[in-house]
Amino acid sequence: MSHVVKLAIGSILLGFVVLGLKLLAWWMTGSIALLSDALESIVNVATAIAALVAIRVAALPADANHPYGHHKAELFSAILEGVMIILAALFILREAYHGLQTAHPLIAPLNGLLVNGVASVLNGIWCWVLIRQGRRLRSPALVADGRHLLLDVLSSIGVTFGVVVAIQTGWAWLDPAMAALVAVNILWGGGRVMRDSMSGLLDESLSDEVLTQVRKVIALEAVGAVEAHDLRTRTAGAATFIEFHLVVPGAITVTAAHEMCDRVEGSLKTLIEGCVVTIHVEPEEKAKHAGIVVL
Repeated sequence: MSHVVKLAIGSILLGFVVLGLKLLAWWMTGSIALLSDALESIVNVATAIAALVAIRVAALPADANHPYGHHKAELFSAILEGVMIILAALFILREAYHGLQTAHPLIAPLNGLLVNGVASVLNGIWCWVLIRQGRRLRSPALVADGRHLLLDVLSSIGVTFGVVVAIQTGWAWLDPAMAALVAVNILWGGGRVMRDSMSGLLDESLSDEVLTQVRKVIALEAVGAVEAHDLRTRTAGAATFIEFHLVVPGAITVTAAHEMCDRVEGSLKTLIEGCVVTIHVEPEEKAKHAGIVVL
């Protein structure tokens, strides 16, 4: 079982624990703001399950129908998570609206806030783990899950503040008002998750910083070539695809050109783990005198 899958399973188990704690906090207090926090945790569990399924699909090897692999499955999971976040936010807004119409004092608020605080601490620790490990393992599904949990933590802090103020002032309307603010924050976060995932589905290029490193590797390792041009890159989940044309002297042998390509490909795979490199070799009369100058 891969480390990514273990993290995804951990998210599901922790999601159920946090959901139980937040539902208990809502039951203890009757707070609409705490209910909104619990509803977001339901989304956390659902999206964690979706992330696990997507990670398992993305890990499948390439086949006849999917010659480039199944890497984009994680991006679909992240988009699904964004949609579910937005739907949860709309439901919370609905509850907040009704709560503003019939605001009532909270029951045992301090005990409920304590239980909710324990759940938030667990979420905070786990979201840090997911974002850190997701970036290291280049897993969009884990990063999206971690960002969602981070929003959950921030929402919980806002909810706690609102409930405490409502207790101190006796203004019962602050409870549903804080739930509405939480929903707006969740909407913003869901939109961000979807935007980042769409970049991957649209075959976004590597960042300028990484592209500079790629060009440097080609310039240093393609010793004996004339130039490299038409460099194109794209990312698909955890996979990175790099392709370019390598112009070599006309007198060079096929074996020498092949060894040159192997050297460049090996260095690029050291730079970007698991990348797929495609090099089109051309004779020197095809040189464009532009692109990457080989040192």
